[in-house]
Amino acid sequence: MPVSLRDPIKAILDTDAPAALAVITNVAGPFYRPIGTMMAILGEQERVGSLSSGCVESDIALRAQQAREAGKPAVLLYGAGSPFMDIRLPCGGGMEVLILPDPDREVLRHVITNQQSRKPCALKFGTEDGAMEVLEHQPTARSTGALTVQLDPELRFLVLGSGPEATSFGALVQSADYENLVISTDPETLARATEAGCSTREIVSPHLPADIDVDDRTAVVLFFHDHEWEPGILASALKTPAFYIGAQGSQRALQTRLEALSAMGLEADELGRLHGPIGLIPSARDPRTLAISVLGEIVEKAIA
Repeated sequence: MPVSLRDPIKAILDTDAPAALAVITNVAGPFYRPIGTMMAILGEQERVGSLSSGCVESDIALRAQQAREAGKPAVLLYGAGSPFMDIRLPCGGGMEVLILPDPDREVLRHVITNQQSRKPCALKFGTEDGAMEVLEHQPTARSTGALTVQLDPELRFLVLGSGPEATSFGALVQSADYENLVISTDPETLARATEAGCSTREIVSPHLPADIDVDDRTAVVLFFHDHEWEPGILASALKTPAFYIGAQGSQRALQTRLEALSAMGLEADELGRLHGPIGLIPSARDPRTLAISVLGEIVEKAIA
């Protein structure tokens, strides 16, 4: 059965059918997924999310059904020290999984409310009784009888500019299921971005719209050929907590931007936040290659 890319928590809330939530509570040695990774099991077989490269998901779905029948949480061990000798993990590591046969949907709704408002939080699981509660933001950690999982807002991309570079990048982040907004002066760019499934917005002045709430999980990327639009937008963006702010162009273009922004009164620490030339691949000129290059750089920075 193919793995769904939907959010496991949303998937549980979107169905009235019996559902279980499986959570990695510990790992040993090399492993593909970190502690706190979740998978939903809907009904008897449907799975949303994954806990490995496909080695254990079918067995977890079976154990989730058994946990629902028993009416109590289950803790499973796979890999080194596991009683399931017929299930091998190619990575050579091991993992412990908590299955909650009937997760508290009210708690899950609280999590989704926080996600929709882009508010960081944490979800605490009792590893013995399956009790759940939403906490203030704190890092993922294990303690005696509990696991706390850090939940940050998803990465969001504000893509400003025109032409194939802007639309290629917007289409790429949309295909990766990241929240995004393509902002442009160009009707054709907006139309192509809309065709790709992106949210779009037209602007008529060189400023980042003031009603867009930019947080520290937002990347602002400019793909303008008319560089006169850049200083006002970048000046606005550099006043926000966006974790990444960058603009397409050469080293010379970057220097011109910095001089313009300095003349507008921006301080050195603000100017130091501006990325350019953007992307992991030097001098990428093809729009698709540039899009991949820039997305790789931004995701690398987000997880660093």
